[in-house]
Amino acid sequence: MTIDELYKIIKDRQEKMPEGSYVASLFKAGQDRIIQKVGEEATEVVIAAKNNDKQKTISEVADLSFHLLVMLVSLNITPEEILAELEKRSKK
Repeated sequence: MTIDELYKIIKDRQEKMPEGSYVASLFKAGQDRIIQKVGEEATEVVIAAKNNDKQKTISEVADLSFHLLVMLVSLNITPEEILAELEKRSKK
């Protein structure tokens, strides 16, 4: 699965708000909750990395990446905009 594919799935869940969807529940809880989840997951990445636990770090980075995409959807920011910013920085 690509980042773009996952982004589109999250966007679809935001639009359709299917019953029982974790993503829909995040959107129902609001932007503060979504941002809080990003912070929680970032902390868990740091702890796993500090403990030099490769598998746990991979798992937590996956969780963080997912929640970052949920946040981006909630802010109407696309992955392309992030990549364009990174591209711009690489040319400096």
